[in-house]
Amino acid sequence: MTKYITDSLDHQVLLYYFFTPIADPDAVVTDQMRLCRELGLHGRILVAEQGINGTVSGTTEACEAYQTAMKATPLFADMIYKVDNVSEHAFSKLFVRRKAELVTFRVDLDIDPIKQTGIHLSPPDFKKMLEREDVVVVDGRTGYEWDLGHFRGAIRPEVDSFKEFPEWIANNLSVHKDKPIITYCTGGIRCEMLTAYMLQEGFTDVYQLDGGIVSYGKDEETKGSLWDGKCYVFDERISVEINHTDDKRIVGRCIHCGTPTESYVDCANLECHSQHLSCEICEERTARSCSPECMEAPRHELMTNA
Repeated sequence: MTKYITDSLDHQVLLYYFFTPIADPDAVVTDQMRLCRELGLHGRILVAEQGINGTVSGTTEACEAYQTAMKATPLFADMIYKVDNVSEHAFSKLFVRRKAELVTFRVDLDIDPIKQTGIHLSPPDFKKMLEREDVVVVDGRTGYEWDLGHFRGAIRPEVDSFKEFPEWIANNLSVHKDKPIITYCTGGIRCEMLTAYMLQEGFTDVYQLDGGIVSYGKDEETKGSLWDGKCYVFDERISVEINHTDDKRIVGRCIHCGTPTESYVDCANLECHSQHLSCEICEERTARSCSPECMEAPRHELMTNA
């Protein structure tokens, strides 16, 4: 979405998470809602007894004020932020919610990343391990995120949601329990949970990309190398560039014709609305539908309005 990367970058997007015991999550939800409204921030913030996870957008001044306010709060003083400069809000609304889990995992284990998690690797160290032949590279995201972009050599997880990972790990990674395994995700939080779970399941040599894909793309030494495609993000930008070298590749493929594309669109069938990769020709030919069935659906917004 090029409108977010013009010359007038007077807004920012903040991506952050922090695992810390929160005695009163409801009070934090109230405080976050008040603070964000005062600063005019939009985005999505989740609060649980185990910590906070958020992505917000606003003017540069507002985002800096938000960080200052959070650093003045003892509970979140050590939280680290990934910052993107953009031209406008990356969200249209503000949502602040209390959740049972910061990352929906739903396993009957006491998984606490504060106590145990995979070894954090800096982007340069992650790149070194990525180049080794004896390392198993696990994408800690969902399959459709992988389809748009991923590290070279990474395994595509056949999951549609994070809660499906325990079963997927049991079926696909058990034979690799004694091998070095490196994981990565967008901002890092999913890998905190993923590697903590793997360690409890008997994996012995587990690592994670510190700061996630977003931080890797900003690292001046790696320059995002060995990343192919774009990185899916959960805001109105849809995707961001990671690889800033001359060795860039498009890995996304139109689900209809297989043409290389990096364009995600929402299915125009309002009963489906699934996001899918589509080239411009097929988007027009299928009336932005993800399947022939959706193209003929009664609640197809383009057909209904035609």
